[in-house]
Amino acid sequence: MGLALARRLLAAGEEVTIAARSRSGLDAAATDLGEGDRLHLRQADIADESSVAALFAGLGVLDHVVVTAADMTRGYGPIRDQTLDGARSVVDVKVLGPWLVAKYAAGQVTGSLTVTSGIAAYRPATGGAVVAMANAALEGLVRALALELAPVRVNAVSPGWIDTPIWDDFAGDAKTERLQAMAARLPAGRIGHPDDIAAAFSAVMTNEFLTGTVLHVDGGHHLV
Repeated sequence: MGLALARRLLAAGEEVTIAARSRSGLDAAATDLGEGDRLHLRQADIADESSVAALFAGLGVLDHVVVTAADMTRGYGPIRDQTLDGARSVVDVKVLGPWLVAKYAAGQVTGSLTVTSGIAAYRPATGGAVVAMANAALEGLVRALALELAPVRVNAVSPGWIDTPIWDDFAGDAKTERLQAMAARLPAGRIGHPDDIAAAFSAVMTNEFLTGTVLHVDGGHHLV
């Protein structure tokens, strides 16, 4: 989703900085997007305060900041089998990471800060308590920061089921069949695409009267 947003912004002539924990991920993004003077790559760990501080120290004034980072690899499973370290790894990236971004972006970002929530805050799955908790907490953070950082606007985009590579790990060879079954449950009649979320981010970034809001981009999933 972050890659789709970067592609959209670059196509519009904007200057874009992508930050990621993995050097290989950054290299793959550069290959996908194409090297150019308007694309900048920075390696940073959103769960590490010194890393986030160093990132923003080297960026200067920013129009907008968007956070799409998430690490849910240890977020699913029966609560009896969950570990505190596993739960913390989810919260560190999904909640405290955006909190750190807000802390160090304050005073540098002039337009908006947008974070990424998720459908689990509204339609939690059995075995997904940690993920539901993290998304719900993030949305509370958005409302508080919208007041504290004003006039900088702070919002969340809440995706539903989106066809991203994460489903390769979750569903394997059954991915296509599983996504088709999921699509049949949605009022929109289809699974979302990364470009759907990129368009939502763009709308939130450019609407100057939108703050403290969660924008649902889930095909109606939160309704059913």
